[in-house]
Amino acid sequence: MLAPGVDAAPLTPMILRRYIHREILEKLGWILGLLLLIIASNLLVRYLGAAAAGALPTDLIFQMMLVKMAATLPKLMPVAIFLAVISGLARLARDQELLAMSISGGPRRLQFLPVFQFSLLFAALVSVAGFFMAPWAMKKTEELKAHAEAQAEATGIRAGNFNEFNKGDQIIYVERIGGGGERMENVFLQDLRDGQLSILNSDGANYIKEAQGDRYMLFQDGRRYVGRPGDLNYQIIKYKTYGVLVQQQSEEFKYNKIGSYSMAALLDSERPLYRAELQWRVSYVIAALLLPMLAFALSRYSYNEYRYLPIVVATLIYIVYSNLLSISKTLLTRDAIAPELGLWWVHAVLFALIILLASLPKVRRMSRLRVRRRAAKG
Repeated sequence: MLAPGVDAAPLTPMILRRYIHREILEKLGWILGLLLLIIASNLLVRYLGAAAAGALPTDLIFQMMLVKMAATLPKLMPVAIFLAVISGLARLARDQELLAMSISGGPRRLQFLPVFQFSLLFAALVSVAGFFMAPWAMKKTEELKAHAEAQAEATGIRAGNFNEFNKGDQIIYVERIGGGGERMENVFLQDLRDGQLSILNSDGANYIKEAQGDRYMLFQDGRRYVGRPGDLNYQIIKYKTYGVLVQQQSEEFKYNKIGSYSMAALLDSERPLYRAELQWRVSYVIAALLLPMLAFALSRYSYNEYRYLPIVVATLIYIVYSNLLSISKTLLTRDAIAPELGLWWVHAVLFALIILLASLPKVRRMSRLRVRRRAAKG
């Protein structure tokens, strides 16, 4: 029943609003936390496996997890608010509290307004997450991946094996590795640059990382052979120390994923791929508004004996809605549908369905009232 301190005699809009807000917020915290925990555990298993294989440095695992979760958050938030409103209203209906609110003077619109207000506030948060935080997180993810690849390439040498670098242009063989992985003994390097072949061997070599991110191998006490044996320009050079650039840090990272592009870049382009991504991000906000309304409309059917049927129906509607959005995005990316139609028609269909579901109980009551009046006149 109603919480202690909430009288059955007429409920003020403020009391009703606070009570429904508290119920939804409580469910939202649990659901969003659970979804984030599931994603975090999956990411942790994946990144630990990559770290064990040497493809990801251990010091980047938690950074990768955090930015990846931030990039995924806009996709989770509409689902979380949808489930929160469904479960919250289902609990109120199961305990007959929605019915008690109506009997004690709380009209249906006073139950609708708190859900709508909460949805508006949450949609604003979704817009911030989807328009700004997620692109930044995607860009940061690509940046960390580039760092991880560079670091894995620079420290991924295995003793006793031939190791390829720079797409096969450099091949390094190390007999032994010591000094925490930075000191190598009996080193062989084959380097192909600009069509010129050179071979180096030395008693030892060290890794050197400069502040800007460039990585060098510094060879000591060895020989360098330039050219091919038998050529006139074939050279043999004996050196005390010789440095070779292994990895050069680029001035700017190139981000290939459209998800990392800013909203300004998407708005300035007429390309189908950009339009699809723009409408996809806006869909997060629209879904955060429509899905709670769908949950509220279905809650009107929770007073009968089929209490769990609205939850099942809501889940099925969400699956169809989500799949239609994905299909429409793919079609828009391929320029198979007009941008004016794009993903908007899916939202329009869901909105029309919400209006239909919300109006059916009223139509039923009016029909029953007409039948009773006719029977009374007869």
